[in-house]
Amino acid sequence: MLDVKGLNVFYGGVQALRNVTFSVQKGEVVSIVGSNGAGKSTSQKAISGVLRQKQGTIEFLGKDIISLPSHEIVKMGLIQIPEGRKIFPTMSVLENLELGSYTARAKKRREESLKKICELFPILEERKHQVAGTLSGGEQQMLAIGRGLMSIPELLMLDEPSLGLAPLLVKEMLKIVKTINSAGITILLVEQNVAHALEISSRSYVLENGAIVLEGKGGDLLRNEHVRKAYMGM
Repeated sequence: MLDVKGLNVFYGGVQALRNVTFSVQKGEVVSIVGSNGAGKSTSQKAISGVLRQKQGTIEFLGKDIISLPSHEIVKMGLIQIPEGRKIFPTMSVLENLELGSYTARAKKRREESLKKICELFPILEERKHQVAGTLSGGEQQMLAIGRGLMSIPELLMLDEPSLGLAPLLVKEMLKIVKTINSAGITILLVEQNVAHALEISSRSYVLENGAIVLEGKGGDLLRNEHVRKAYMGM
């Protein structure tokens, strides 16, 4: 579904990603894990078209999208939920959700999508007329995910969905990721919480200093000595 080969990304004269190569198959949960500043978010921004200074190939559903603008990538069904939620704080919950369905395909199914999202996140139904900026951190993350789902994604990219959440909410958020995947949506997860990410991943890639240093099944990497020492304090 997604095939990234030899991806190099630059911020001005600084190279942030070095020959990054990975793939995501339909139906998988694939995670990219690593410490803060390793380049995880950069990889998603490059895929979604937010970052333009890059080299390599990024194929989605067989088409090279590396030169496409973000809105064209969204139309293809590749959706990013950015780090820090990036909701519209002065708009209502409902207005935020409706903005997720701006493409022609998503707009036709807006009511159907709203119903599904309110079933997944009942709190959003309760607070649909509330100003989004007054929601708790966990509720704002649910809103950001809900807004992304309104676009009817084929592949959903989640950037640090557990960031800033209490431990119980972290576990709940990752359960939600599994629920979304079980509904038929492929997931590319970027996560600093390595243990939790590996637990729910079909496969995972470890990113260090802008380069992939390890890859494998989530369960296998959980038992990897380097991963346990570097990221889980074991």
